Amino acid sequence: MGGISRCLALQIVVLIAGAHGANILGLFTSLSPSHLVIQMSMARILAERGHNVTVVTVLKPPSLHKDINHILVPMEEDILQAFGSLLGGMTKTDNSNAYTSMFRSVRQLSETFSKMGDVMKQPLVRDLYEHRDNKFDLVMVGYFMNSYQLALAHKLKVPLVLALSNPPSFLGYFLGNPWEVSYVPAMNMAIESGKPLGIGHRILNLLGSLAQRLFMFIIEFRNARIYRDIYGDDPTLPSYEDLNKNISLIFFASHGISEGPIRPNVPAVIEIGGIQVKEQPDKLPQNLEQFLSAAPQGAILLSLGSNLKKDHLKSDVVQKMFNVLSKLEQKVIWKWDDLDNLPGKSENILYSKWVPQDDVLAHPNITLFINHAGKGGLTEAQYHGKPMLALPVFGDQPSNADVMVMQGFGIKQSILTLEEDSFLQGIREVLDNPKYATAVKSFSTLYRDRPLSARETLIYWVEYVIRHHGAPHIQSPVVHMSYIAANNLDVYAVILGTIVALCFITKLVFGLIVRKIRNNSTKAKVHQKHKLKKK
Repeated sequence: MGGISRCLALQIVVLIAGAHGANILGLFTSLSPSHLVIQMSMARILAERGHNVTVVTVLKPPSLHKDINHILVPMEEDILQAFGSLLGGMTKTDNSNAYTSMFRSVRQLSETFSKMGDVMKQPLVRDLYEHRDNKFDLVMVGYFMNSYQLALAHKLKVPLVLALSNPPSFLGYFLGNPWEVSYVPAMNMAIESGKPLGIGHRILNLLGSLAQRLFMFIIEFRNARIYRDIYGDDPTLPSYEDLNKNISLIFFASHGISEGPIRPNVPAVIEIGGIQVKEQPDKLPQNLEQFLSAAPQGAILLSLGSNLKKDHLKSDVVQKMFNVLSKLEQKVIWKWDDLDNLPGKSENILYSKWVPQDDVLAHPNITLFINHAGKGGLTEAQYHGKPMLALPVFGDQPSNADVMVMQGFGIKQSILTLEEDSFLQGIREVLDNPKYATAVKSFSTLYRDRPLSARETLIYWVEYVIRHHGAPHIQSPVVHMSYIAANNLDVYAVILGTIVALCFITKLVFGLIVRKIRNNSTKAKVHQKHKLKKK
């Protein structure tokens, strides 16, 4: 009875709201809260536009727009703990080599990704496509190495778009984006934008790009197995290899013109960097507003992201950070998840379990952002023109931090070897040297200068895809070509074969001519000898 009521309620919501806008289904099953921030921001914007948005998540969003129909499919607690432990373990080991860390995590996260596949088997999700009264116009999937979930759009027979926190180099091949390794850096390569690469960097970039392709090959091989496990031999679905051929476009949380690197993108690559940043910040909670307003010397925001918890950090590192921060004249807002066990008490430090990061960074009294160099936090700091001190941990964070340093927006330190003296020196360097604030404020102007804001870009292209029934005309033909055809390998083979054949024929003809000449020469010599004998 509960299942019937649940399904009926969902159908009523979809049908009633559908009269005022398109029915959009978001499938956001990443275990990373930072990914969910980006994806829920997209859902919120579409709901504010008047569309009927239904969202499926495995994590509870920190905030939820009143017009979003939310379906929570909770992940098993042991899986969440295992995922958290894996990330926490990275704070205690050197993960500066992103590819070593990446390949090591594949095996460790295999069970987690399999459980993400189980989401598709849940009654709440199956109800969405098994009941014909549920009508959707578009499916949006938050990509986190979960290609098997693209089948949902095939089940519903509607256009499909993806949302991704990484730049286009990570998943551009889904859409046929050119693979330019001589000047477009691989995902975790820190290369200064706009400058030609020397041979050393190009060798490293080629190796990094190949490692990235190998990583994705391993992921896709595993995903194909999960896909078969979920759907078996369902005749209504394409083969796993053909799933991505239904992708209308991919939204990337990047802005290549300002952030770099400059790269060739097919029309189906849409960049919406800064989508989570509100054009007008919300009013801060009273305690935060009062705390920041009473900061004549400025304030510091310390947040190491949503993935890292108190238990993931070394206790001595936390103590060193507290010892330094508690002695500053600046106020400090410290995002801390366990308010019953604080690093220490100080009048200048306010601990908060949850921080509206974008809204806090918009406050004029924030003078420094200490972060883990996650893409979302860097974007918000750059948008609001706040200098940074980065303490990267894993994944793309080390390279994000390196690029931030190259751009002159702040400095980078290691959380593994953090000492009080160096931490204090780093804070003082960024606070006292105006070059960092000047550089990032200048970039903020560049970052905001666009023909359409990230919000307007998202709305336009989502509605464009819906209006044009998936907009297949903007797809690159490469999507429907084999690897051999897309890279002209067959053409090169024909050309090479033709050259070889011509060389062979030329050699054969030349050999015949030479032999003919030799034969004629021999006959002439014999004839000459006969004439001499007769004389």
